[in-house]
Amino acid sequence: MGSLYLALLRLGCSRFVWAIQGDRLSELFTTLGDMIRAIRACKTAAEERAVVRKECAAIRASVGENDQDYRHRNLAKLMFIHMLGYPTHFGQMECLKLIASPGFPEKRMGYLGLMLLLDERQEVLIDLNHTNQYIVGLALCALGNICSAEMARDLAPEVEQLLQFRDPNVRKKAALCSIRIVKKVPDLAEIFLNPAAALLKEKHHGVLLTGVQLCTDLCKVSAEALEYFRKKCTEGLVKLLKDVVNSPYAPEYDVSGITDPFLHIRLLRLLHVLGQGDADASDCMNDILAQVATKTESNKNAGNAILYECVATIMSIEDNGGLRVLAINILGRFLSNRDNNIRYVALNMLIKAITVDTQAVQRHRATILECVKDMDASIRKRALELVYLLVNESNVKPLTKELIDYLQVSEQEFKGDLTAKICSIVEKFSPEKIWYIDQMLKVLSEAGNYVKDEVWHALIVLISNASNLHGYAVRLLYKAVQTAGEQETLVRVAVWCIGEYGEMLVNNVGMLDVEEPMTVSS
Repeated sequence: MGSLYLALLRLGCSRFVWAIQGDRLSELFTTLGDMIRAIRACKTAAEERAVVRKECAAIRASVGENDQDYRHRNLAKLMFIHMLGYPTHFGQMECLKLIASPGFPEKRMGYLGLMLLLDERQEVLIDLNHTNQYIVGLALCALGNICSAEMARDLAPEVEQLLQFRDPNVRKKAALCSIRIVKKVPDLAEIFLNPAAALLKEKHHGVLLTGVQLCTDLCKVSAEALEYFRKKCTEGLVKLLKDVVNSPYAPEYDVSGITDPFLHIRLLRLLHVLGQGDADASDCMNDILAQVATKTESNKNAGNAILYECVATIMSIEDNGGLRVLAINILGRFLSNRDNNIRYVALNMLIKAITVDTQAVQRHRATILECVKDMDASIRKRALELVYLLVNESNVKPLTKELIDYLQVSEQEFKGDLTAKICSIVEKFSPEKIWYIDQMLKVLSEAGNYVKDEVWHALIVLISNASNLHGYAVRLLYKAVQTAGEQETLVRVAVWCIGEYGEMLVNNVGMLDVEEPMTVSS
């Protein structure tokens, strides 16, 4: 709240800093500060509402008197009150009056209020042809925030002209405004194709960053734009990314030893869109993706962000087996990172990657199993989903053993999910009936109360249909029920089995080689 106060103070009272001196200036600052402090000091909602009502009444009076000197302060307070969730519609016209004022400080506060207090449903006159480039920048910011479909159609030609403006800051804001326009009215994408392609040749990183994002959004809303940028810009983007990757140290763009990771990521996302479903574009970017994947350091967050985006791009473009193995190996390294967020996003990506290259993901099975035992609940759940997808006929036995071993020591809140997955794996991939019975008995002994009715019903059906295993099953269940504790589901299955095959239990009928003789009296 304190930082918000300072921001409003700087934006809302800058005019008075220049225009008023002495006690009057001190009084204005105190007034705004008093309102914030009074609201923060309120102990109940009723007290807060009383303070806000008092302030709103004072603002209404000032608005009614058309007090121009206090209009800045009133709007700053209105914005703060609006952020608290109270109605401020009575002050919306003050925004428009400030925008219509000749001075830059008034316009600055007016446009800020416009973006916060009004929305796209209101019709607003925005001046994009002003001689002052800073006021044009304010107008572009406002249009980018509240532009409606009607405003987009009316002002798109003017915004398109501003993409070629002499000042880079105006070009940058025009690109951001263009993104809003094409999202609101995709039919307007065509007029921005050539200007957007021209922005990719910019040297100013701010303009370049917004230009790349504009091209990405154009590709998403228009198939014609996608084909246009594939044919015209793919090679240039690859060269641009190569230049950024190999650029020397530049202090203004450096983040943790990496030159402009934000631009890295935007370029990779655009290549992601261009390469998806197009073999020629994918071939063109293979080398640079391999270079990014191998050269980027992973000991800093900026490097990890680039690597993650590089992996996402590799997994989305057309088939290249070597690159995909490299990408999945990067995700495998992410699983060993101490940062929970990095491990989580790696698991998410591996879940998607398994449909593309199961064998490469299988190589990281041991690390994934360790993630099932992680302290973080969200990581455990994601890892469990991935393990479930990794199971097949060849690895079902070792993976099931690992999961059942962990079931014995897992927390209570995780046992439900873990039990459900184990039961599903056993039912789906069981190589033989005796193994099915053994695993289900282990699950029933450890977490029987979490086993769903249909699962233990299916177990009973399987036992009843396996005549050669009746004796084995009843003896196994008889032993287990001795230490069943509170596992009611295990008791149900055991009681049913003993009731059906009790004579085989007493007489040791149908003994298998793996069993030891036992004595049970009737």
